[in-house]
Amino acid sequence: MAATDDRRTDSGIVVKPVYCAGDAPRVLEPPGEYPFTRGPYRDMYRGRPWTIRQYAGFGSAEESNARFRFLLERGQTGLSVAFDLPTQLGYDSDDPRAAGEVGRTGVAVDSLADMEILLEGIPLDRVSTSMTINAPAALLLLLYELVAERQGVPPGELRGTVQNDILKEYAARGNYIFPPRPSMRLVTDLFAYCAERLPRWNAISVSGYHIREAGATAVQELAFTLANGIAYCEAAVEAGLSPDRFGERVSFFFNAHNHFFQEVAKFRAARRLWARIMRERFGVTNPRALALRFHAQTGGSTLTAQQPENNIVRVAIQALAAACGGAQSLHTNAFDEALALPSERAARIALRTQQILQAEAGTTDTADPLGGSYFIEALTDELEARALELIERIDELGGAVAAIEEGFVQDEIERAAFEWQRQVESGERVIVGVNRFQEEEAERLELLRIDPQAERRQLERTARVRAERNPEQAARALAAVRETARGQANLLPAMREALRAYCTIGEICGVLRDEWGTYDALRARA
Repeated sequence: MAATDDRRTDSGIVVKPVYCAGDAPRVLEPPGEYPFTRGPYRDMYRGRPWTIRQYAGFGSAEESNARFRFLLERGQTGLSVAFDLPTQLGYDSDDPRAAGEVGRTGVAVDSLADMEILLEGIPLDRVSTSMTINAPAALLLLLYELVAERQGVPPGELRGTVQNDILKEYAARGNYIFPPRPSMRLVTDLFAYCAERLPRWNAISVSGYHIREAGATAVQELAFTLANGIAYCEAAVEAGLSPDRFGERVSFFFNAHNHFFQEVAKFRAARRLWARIMRERFGVTNPRALALRFHAQTGGSTLTAQQPENNIVRVAIQALAAACGGAQSLHTNAFDEALALPSERAARIALRTQQILQAEAGTTDTADPLGGSYFIEALTDELEARALELIERIDELGGAVAAIEEGFVQDEIERAAFEWQRQVESGERVIVGVNRFQEEEAERLELLRIDPQAERRQLERTARVRAERNPEQAARALAAVRETARGQANLLPAMREALRAYCTIGEICGVLRDEWGTYDALRARA
């Protein structure tokens, strides 16, 4: 290789043509031991393979329930629920601002009636469920608990994760409702509630996935995610919670991107960094609170509308990186997602990709299969050092909340996204089928079509819920939510009773908007 052949990862890390022992002098600890570089468990996938958790949800609760059953019947081992944009923003489906968006990017859930249909026939005592929801995360978790109660499943038996990561919404995704400070109160109230009532539930999934999707590099994804995790832990400690206890239920959510080796190293560096952060900053001694556990999803932003079947290969490589990096659960994207929500055929191929990796590729045979590779160890060290440097910069700004309020995180992501796009457009970065190896004719695919009547049926059901509930009971419950929001008590018990009275998500979020206001990103950064 010529001396001028300078190759770099998307984080700017120079990749040498050959790595030797001097590039990786670190002595490796066994898996399951501090600082958990090689995995959170001693035997990793021999003891328990990663959970196959396909992200799904669209249209009505009935349609999404059918897709859940389709996936479970074909070997999926955990649910992952996608909610539509109005639900994520705390609006009911019949709100004028929701028109045209109901059921488009996920399932519409307005009330307990919808959640009952969504989970009908699914044994919540045997299925682990992840819910990608943030601003109204507490409300969706409470709905899940209420449905389980009607199934006769005690709260202590429920297993799963609610994303509940509001900071990355301000930085990268935009699905926020309230200003950061009251939003953080909801996060820590949910922490405390789960510690008391749902001890097996992960109260947060600190998400780097959406940060990477917005254009961040691997180093930025790692640093900004862990900085957000620090902020949540600080808020929980301030609220009187023990980091040795709540730390057990903090989970993470990372992107599995295209550079296979960098991604494996990123996951390893994340575990090492988090273990040190929890021990050195928060005095944690509980090994279960020191060991970072994470869900991974293959990179949606890497999927191309051109030659979409190429995405099957991309997804398989990314999923293999997550497996070699030690993910606890995994979602593989469908190859047609650059064009539409996944069709049944595409969803089945994505599911089979994980099953082939588990059953045929040897990924579950040994822990940390690439550990000790000179290249992987050097990349792990480099990613750790660069991420730590960026975390220290955030500390200088006053922490993750202050860094977001000042626009530092947003600006860093925007610069990285611009540089990526510049490289693609100039041809420096090759995207097969997009700027190299193009085809003149587009492939024809059968895409998923959402039932155009689904929105009408959803609006009718929400109207029926309001008409049939006890109006006095609903009014009292909403008044209790308002009173609690004005004080310092945990909001979740009051919100649970409002949901039990068939108050809607939009009504409860409306009360909180009245009390706390809403967040205006443009005004905040002006």
